[in-house]
Amino acid sequence: MKYNKITLRELVGSILVEAGTENRDIFVIDSDLAKSTTTNKFQDAFPERFFESGIAEQNAMSIAAGMAAEGKIPFYVNFAMFVSGTCWTQLRQICYANLNVKLIATHPGMDGSFDGATHHANEDLALMRVLPNLRILSPSNPDELCQAVKLALAYKGPVYIRCARDEVPNLAAKEEVQMGKAVVMEDLGNDFALIYEGSASDLAMRSFEACREKGKKGKLINIFSIKPADTNCIRRIAGQVKKLVTIENHTILGGLGGLVSETVCDMPWHAPVKRVGVEDVFTESGPLKDVKEKYGLTVENVLKKLEED
Repeated sequence: MKYNKITLRELVGSILVEAGTENRDIFVIDSDLAKSTTTNKFQDAFPERFFESGIAEQNAMSIAAGMAAEGKIPFYVNFAMFVSGTCWTQLRQICYANLNVKLIATHPGMDGSFDGATHHANEDLALMRVLPNLRILSPSNPDELCQAVKLALAYKGPVYIRCARDEVPNLAAKEEVQMGKAVVMEDLGNDFALIYEGSASDLAMRSFEACREKGKKGKLINIFSIKPADTNCIRRIAGQVKKLVTIENHTILGGLGGLVSETVCDMPWHAPVKRVGVEDVFTESGPLKDVKEKYGLTVENVLKKLEED
């Protein structure tokens, strides 16, 4: 399959401007990264509804909580590491109160690239998944990102949207996405299944094509909704195929691989689950392509996992 690519974080500002035009209760909070996350577009359009906290992420999250308590709809937009790790205690309180706070986390996984290893968010899904009341969406294309924002607005409670900085396929959504539903992108047979989250969509699609070229017939599953997850779909597929590989721009601990493993662990029989992701190490700063290759996010590694016993 041939396709152009796009980085979703470039669309964040425009999508929020569109949403803010329709709903004057929407506010955007930034922590000195408006240009990088493109929320400067919202700042230009609605300066009275844009708040710059500076490099004070915990304060920004607390401001969001206060806004939500007053009936507003705050979007806190920042790099995934700062939204998840730096502000985890404040976010936990938001989730405890089930406040209507929306989070858009750009630069997930290793997408921080040259910004430094401290900016890599290889643990964000693990940190977010354990918080009750929090919904987690991982869009893989522009349509899904637009729909993720709409779903977040429709849901009365905290939502975390994982937004890739690296390039993803610039393809139309296969179907209208929903919370709690996976998207079956391809279903050609039961030799294998590749299950991926949004920021790993390009690798997943290239890997699926490589499998098809080798004569293998399998399934390609897009887990748009990390929480709630489509456990029925995951269990059904795990009971049908011979091999199952999860692909994520994240540590293999606690993220998508953990989610799938937890979902199938009590089945009488299921396909062996192999995980492609960061192998429980701290990653290094460098060119994004090189960093991802070093830590195993390659087609070759996916194919290797499919051949393992």
